[in-house]
Amino acid sequence: MVNCRKILELYFEGVSQRTISSSTGHSRNTVSDVIRRAKKLGVERLNDTMTNPWLEAFLFPEKQAIEKGYFPVDWEKVHKELQKKNVTLALLHHEYAVEARDGGKIPYAYRTFCENYGKYAKKYKLTMPIRRKPGEVMEVDWAGTTLEIMDRSTGETIPAYVFIGTLPYSQYSYVEAFLDMKSPSWLTAHIHALEYFGGVPETLVPDNLKTGVTKALRGDPILNEAYRELADYYRTVIVPSRVRRPKDKASVEGTVGYISRQIIAPLRNYQCFHIEDLNQKIFDKLEEINTIDFQKRPGSRKKVFEEEEKSYLQQLPQTRYKLTEWKTAKVQLNYHIQVERMYYSVPYDYVRESVDIRLTTDLIEVYFKEVRIASHKRLKGEIGQYSTNTDHMPDNHRLYLEHNPENNRKWAETIGSSMTQFVSYILEMNVEKKALNILSTLRNLSTKYTKIEMEKATETLLEISTNPTVSVLKGVLERNKKRKLKQKVATNSHNTDSNDFGFVRGAQYFGRDNK
Repeated sequence: MVNCRKILELYFEGVSQRTISSSTGHSRNTVSDVIRRAKKLGVERLNDTMTNPWLEAFLFPEKQAIEKGYFPVDWEKVHKELQKKNVTLALLHHEYAVEARDGGKIPYAYRTFCENYGKYAKKYKLTMPIRRKPGEVMEVDWAGTTLEIMDRSTGETIPAYVFIGTLPYSQYSYVEAFLDMKSPSWLTAHIHALEYFGGVPETLVPDNLKTGVTKALRGDPILNEAYRELADYYRTVIVPSRVRRPKDKASVEGTVGYISRQIIAPLRNYQCFHIEDLNQKIFDKLEEINTIDFQKRPGSRKKVFEEEEKSYLQQLPQTRYKLTEWKTAKVQLNYHIQVERMYYSVPYDYVRESVDIRLTTDLIEVYFKEVRIASHKRLKGEIGQYSTNTDHMPDNHRLYLEHNPENNRKWAETIGSSMTQFVSYILEMNVEKKALNILSTLRNLSTKYTKIEMEKATETLLEISTNPTVSVLKGVLERNKKRKLKQKVATNSHNTDSNDFGFVRGAQYFGRDNK
């Protein structure tokens, strides 16, 4: 019989395999085989329960079968195969039995097969109990089983999803049903749970569901922005459990099963028509669960929470957190984004860019690379409404938007009384669309002349015409311009005949007057 315990004791003390072989009388291959199997099965130290027979059965399970005349089982292979989807012990035993009989060997009976695997799994798959500190963690999740609400008008059943939050130290829990599992329900459930506990734990441990975690990267998951804001507001930290690691939040996983048996199952046939009615029944059941005495320890969940854990929770903020929701959108060519079939403007420079949108009950804020670029009061009511800030528009769009009768009258007043009279005449004598086209031509014309020239020409136009038009005004302006140009030329000619030539020598210098 191999003295496995002695070999491992010497190995853990740092003795070389050559010396161990000499001390125990076993070959170096045997010593190496024992040490290799121990490493593979995770044996890193020995305790009093690890006797030599125990170790030999653990390290060399196939020898036990051979000694009894049975076909040996590769328990490690069985353990790995059992982790695959839809694979059962019955299937694996059937495959093992077929292989044994094909080889002319005796297979274990199914019952013995299961018992031996149970012993192997118990030794192989060890777990470490973790004693949580009071007020350290709140584990949260949705229950896998749903309840139902009856639609009174149609008789249709509507699923109700059950949220569960648990404090692992005291096992004190909060349960509430919602009509969906979307972000607002998820955040509301957290707010109600924290208010139920009367304080805030250091850490929140959710599953990797989309309402909590946007992308479950190993070591550094990307959190849903609204969920992160809630954690910041309540001064707590979110540490999502690892993907496919239910033991990271074992308390809530256990509570989910317990809640399913103690609350969801008894209420499965309860007929209600409102979510408030269903939640009242849930709260009644929850109070029973939290106040009933433990079976294996003194006190109850509520008693342990109030006496040992509540004082370690952080204080709640004075005001309740206002729900926010984050979305992304692409800025359209009309420099608007669409949010819930409503349209909000952003500066036109961000056309075709993707932006982040923060929604609250009354406000919508638009962010580009964490910088706020726009905000609007949230539109409600009929779909398809627009909220447009003129400062977000390009200049030509803004000018077009501002081209209306009122703004044209204001512009005319800046020119003078004659222009004001002329603009009023155009608006009164034409339908609005035609009048605005005429005024557009007039304002384009005004860019070529000064205000004084425009006012003077308009005054002349009103004096000479009973039906003043922009084309006649244009003629007046051109004639005034030519008249002014002639006067300028005449003035310059007069100045040329004078003796004032600046630095140029005149005719007198060259002797013209002496002839």
